[in-house]
Amino acid sequence: MVSGFVDECNLHVTAGDGGAGCVAFRREAHVSRGGPSGGDGGRGGEVWLVADRNVASLLAFRDHPHRRATNGKHGSGNNRHGARGDDLDVKVPVGTVVLDHGDHSQLADLSAHGERWLAAAAGEGGRGNARFLSNRRRAPAFAEQGEFGERRWLRLELKLLADVAIVGFPNVGKSTFISRVSAAKPKIADYPFTTLEPNLGVCRLDDTFEMVLADIPGLIEGASEGRGLGHRFLRHVERARVLLVLIDLCELADCPPADQLTVLLRELGRYRPELLGRPRLVVGSRADTAPGEAFSSGSEGGSPPVGRLSSATGEGVPEVLGELSRMVTEARTSEPVLDAPVVHRPLPPAQEVTVRRHDARVWTVEGRAARRAVALSDLTDPSAVAYVQDRLRSLGVERALARAGAAYGDEVRIGDFSFTYLDDAEAAVSGTRSRSDR
Repeated sequence: MVSGFVDECNLHVTAGDGGAGCVAFRREAHVSRGGPSGGDGGRGGEVWLVADRNVASLLAFRDHPHRRATNGKHGSGNNRHGARGDDLDVKVPVGTVVLDHGDHSQLADLSAHGERWLAAAAGEGGRGNARFLSNRRRAPAFAEQGEFGERRWLRLELKLLADVAIVGFPNVGKSTFISRVSAAKPKIADYPFTTLEPNLGVCRLDDTFEMVLADIPGLIEGASEGRGLGHRFLRHVERARVLLVLIDLCELADCPPADQLTVLLRELGRYRPELLGRPRLVVGSRADTAPGEAFSSGSEGGSPPVGRLSSATGEGVPEVLGELSRMVTEARTSEPVLDAPVVHRPLPPAQEVTVRRHDARVWTVEGRAARRAVALSDLTDPSAVAYVQDRLRSLGVERALARAGAAYGDEVRIGDFSFTYLDDAEAAVSGTRSRSDR
């Protein structure tokens, strides 16, 4: 059985391709002028990322990063349309941030249960020949191919959602504390960086209140700059409502308690300055190894000092939990309440056609409508070629090329196709396909 906590991974999503339109004619014995009867192809399935509170980590994508929706079915005769492909819901943990794999720009933040984000748009189905019937075209013998579904690589990063994030130096007693107040069973040992992955625990104080605590792996000086895997650890602090800062009171600690607090707050501020304004509770830990006075800093934000605690003996634990419950309750009441999960559907690409010079005698036409008009058509059929010419003319492609300065004989590229530009407005659509994906 594979186990572990994964908070970073890559994901490749592929939407379903659209089905091809059908070329068919009615030929029943007693039906005069049957005409074209080819049905449309079905639309492909979409890929959605869905935040689910029952998913704990990104482990499912570590060894199997590919997710694909189903394709649409092809159209058939008698005006029968192809079935649409099934959408694919990919469940991810609540708190997952979706980044572009190339430039790492943020695309979505699924921070609530049920939120959805469209990761890959489906390919549209091609139109059957019945769609091209007109007064001038009484027997169209061509149909459209299906559109390819969107495919892309994504970067997923998980930021844990917890009420309390426990922050401190390595071996300050964070794992021992969370194991005492919850059912979590983190690894506990007497060497630095025992905890290499965050641990979540649910602390139930009574039948009406419970809070989630996150044991963040130990931070060291320079964590905000990446030392000790600092960025990976600090990322899980961002969404916590309250910070519990544990200070090591042991006389054998590497630095005095006051210096520990200074370093921890400095690293939090360097990573995210807004973390310094988050409600936090500062407590001296491992009190059983340091008999004496309580840690003088106490708590922050006007709350009374809690003093010291020992997770091993239980000293001070009830007082700390009581103060944390008060702070968490205040933080929860100040948050806005969402009525329904948010559905993130990126805006479709712009439909306008643009022209840019690719080389001295080479021009590139950009725009989904122009690409679709060429890519989905059967350019071996003269009727289809005439339709494409009309379609490109109506989209303003010829006018845009003329304004940009295209000359007779220049090469024009639209998607995977290239054509020869004719200044008499008769586009040579008998061009070549630069590559074939089917």
